[in-house]
Amino acid sequence: MKQAIWNGAVIAESDETVFIEGNHYFPVNKVNKQYLQSSNTHTFCPWKGEASYYSLEVDGKVNQDAAWYYATPSNQAKAIKDHIAFWRGVEIKNL
Repeated sequence: MKQAIWNGAVIAESDETVFIEGNHYFPVNKVNKQYLQSSNTHTFCPWKGEASYYSLEVDGKVNQDAAWYYATPSNQAKAIKDHIAFWRGVEIKNL
């Protein structure tokens, strides 16, 4: 079981993450969406496609663009469709 934790809150929890390039991608239905804020940020990965971002807000603190996902990943990255990954101080813990 993996947990994504930031500012004392469990942002996501799952035993079914997909591990790619050092990041755990959590199924979107295992993410506490109350902490997500839409972001206009997008980046591009040559083999995964276009990434979109969320900022996290917990107890009035915001972690800008701390979560990302691929809405339409390439065929090579289809395993991360409907998954979200975290960075920028979000701790991934093993339970």
